Amino acid sequence: MRERLTRLATFPASRRGKWVALGIWILLLVASAPFAARFESAQENRPSSFLPGGAESVETLQLTEEFPSGEVSPAIIVYRRDGGLTPTDRATIAADRAEIDARPLEGAAPTGPTSISADGTAAIVAVPITAGGDSELLIDNVDAIRDVVGTGGDGIEVAVTGPAGFTTDAVKIFDTINGTLLLATIGIVFVLLILIYRSPIFWVLPLAAVLFAEFVVRALGYGIASSGVVVNGQTSGILLVLVFGAGTDYALLLVSRYREELRQHEDRHDAMAFALRRSGSAIVASAGTNVAALLCLIAAEVNGTQGLGPVGAMGIAVAMVAILTALPALLTIAGRRAFWPFIPRYGSEVVEQRGAFRRLGDGISRGPRRVWIGAGAVLVIMCVGLVTLDTDLTQADDFRNDVESVEGQDILAAAFPAGAVAPTTVVVVDPTREADVRRALEADPR
Repeated sequence: MRERLTRLATFPASRRGKWVALGIWILLLVASAPFAARFESAQENRPSSFLPGGAESVETLQLTEEFPSGEVSPAIIVYRRDGGLTPTDRATIAADRAEIDARPLEGAAPTGPTSISADGTAAIVAVPITAGGDSELLIDNVDAIRDVVGTGGDGIEVAVTGPAGFTTDAVKIFDTINGTLLLATIGIVFVLLILIYRSPIFWVLPLAAVLFAEFVVRALGYGIASSGVVVNGQTSGILLVLVFGAGTDYALLLVSRYREELRQHEDRHDAMAFALRRSGSAIVASAGTNVAALLCLIAAEVNGTQGLGPVGAMGIAVAMVAILTALPALLTIAGRRAFWPFIPRYGSEVVEQRGAFRRLGDGISRGPRRVWIGAGAVLVIMCVGLVTLDTDLTQADDFRNDVESVEGQDILAAAFPAGAVAPTTVVVVDPTREADVRRALEADPR
């Protein structure tokens, strides 16, 4: 049994197996293409995806969707002038309301009445938008409103914020985050491979194997999201980094062993077979640990974090398979010349280096027990702060750069009391208790 597993594990290193393994991956890429392209469309970036699944607010959102009005996300237009709104400003606000109401905006209700702050410096206008979970419809409405009101001028500040504004800005960022992350990740991997192997050619092979994995992962991610698992833009971004990070790590382990074996074996296929036997178990153990850790996220309460568990575990597993099958095939096809100009020749000796990492390794080997106990103690001490950890994050902290919804929220907070544009929705399941609930709310001084 063990011999059969060994032959299976080293199959991509054989003369015929390398072409079979590469052919299978090419077929996977072709079959995955239609589904990988739909990965973003299957993501759910609604507010509930960033909240605990059992939270009362999420249950309320789900109940409100059953009403004819559906889930309403108001876009809040805020106007502010430091010295106080002038008659001209008030006329501009009235004109903006009239133009918004005159536009045929699907899902947008007529604008609400203008509310002026107590100090007379600011005004807000709410535009209720019912998008029914259609982020594109929500974005179109908010963009149309922003086109009408502009950005102000002549001393008056104008911005569109509120739930619809925040959701629009978040979705726009998530739509571009994968491209930015992909370029940044590829750039980092490229630099690392160039620095480590000092070859203008070699870096292409590990990167190609990881890209194979990333493409297939996107297709599988679409399937997981379509099955009901919550996958949002945040999960998608983390998944990309996971696949590239783990894939590159596993590739370095395999290639390091392969390069050593090329000096011991004249046939590159034999060298790769030995490399797979020597490093394969370490790669599988590392991937298994990461998969098990990610699956623990299934117990998380937040929907998006819970969805990251199976999706991330799947990404790590696919990256491992790609490095143990696609990369050996690519390396054996390319041969020793892939390492040019520092080609590992058969029978050549490795020049022993006495760098900082070698000295560190020698020091650890002389007293491993002392090192792991000391390192563990330091980590425990550093974790003490988690007991009182409070990130104190707000919705505005979701963005690194300035966006209009955050600017509008800052303008609004300077003139209106907290919660002025965030009404609480109370769903009364039993219609006979509506009057009692209304009286209780009216009696609450808060």
